[in-house]
Amino acid sequence: MKAKTSKTSDKPFLSLITVNYNGFEDTCQMIDSFYRTVKSVEYEIIVVDNCSLRNESNMLKKKYPFIRVISSTYNRGFAGGNNLGIKYARGNYLLFLNNDTFILEDNFAILIKTLETDTSLAGLSPLIRYAEEGYPIQFAGYTPLSRFTLRNRSYNQEKDIREWDTPKETPYMHGAAMLVKTEICKLVGGLPEMYFLYYEEFDWSVSINRAGYMISFDPRQTVYHKESRSTGKNSPMKAYYMMRNRLLYAYRNRQVWDRFWCFLYLLFIAAPANCFRYFMHGNIHLINATLRGMWDYFKLKKDDKLENYDFKYFYIGI
Repeated sequence: MKAKTSKTSDKPFLSLITVNYNGFEDTCQMIDSFYRTVKSVEYEIIVVDNCSLRNESNMLKKKYPFIRVISSTYNRGFAGGNNLGIKYARGNYLLFLNNDTFILEDNFAILIKTLETDTSLAGLSPLIRYAEEGYPIQFAGYTPLSRFTLRNRSYNQEKDIREWDTPKETPYMHGAAMLVKTEICKLVGGLPEMYFLYYEEFDWSVSINRAGYMISFDPRQTVYHKESRSTGKNSPMKAYYMMRNRLLYAYRNRQVWDRFWCFLYLLFIAAPANCFRYFMHGNIHLINATLRGMWDYFKLKKDDKLENYDFKYFYIGI
């Protein structure tokens, strides 16, 4: 790997893919931090604009003539936007970064070397910290989703002092920052697009594991995340997709009886508890969003729950 000097490479080893949706300022901060910091590997930057309300595609092209901007004619969601970016990527490795992230250090060559030397390893996520005072840890590896409740947690510095500073296997990558071998997309396909938003990286990680590959957490690189800038921490969109997609994940990744108990828990314990909490805080709009998420899941046809919209990896080029 040759070090980058002053510009992105015509023959990139790494393809950075990010999805922009009405997030021009955040996307610019992410690109600036990456371009200013990363010198250890040749790379290209691909921004997929998910049909922003303003013409942010042209704004990005004018500000950064050295990047590739892909304009989608409709909002494809997180998975669909990243999948579109994959089809234009030329690198041996794909780095998926949320547009509301930034970096302050460059250890990507170390992470890539790890993937190069370990044939059993398909991808990894770095240490992710919240972009707020003190930079508390958001992600340092995950525990597995529980069998019936689909609950898990991310390791953090306060509770898991011995867990957050050492590379280790983890069941899932974190969608805010994922480094993956390009060949994996040819094997298992892209991110499952039926989720649109939330849970797709969990499902994708499971598919990678089923194909016989491992996933790891590696703290030698840190990414700083301004979480939920595009949807809001307590937005109706988030409540809707979290409810809908937990049901969808259970359907796709649990056997019949485990799925049955998952559905009982989600529909008759988790959802009512969330709605009661929303009610107590006067967030009636979040109750409506949760109920619509449940309703829209059951309106999905079987094929829509199982297919990945026929994603096929192939390089489109210019």
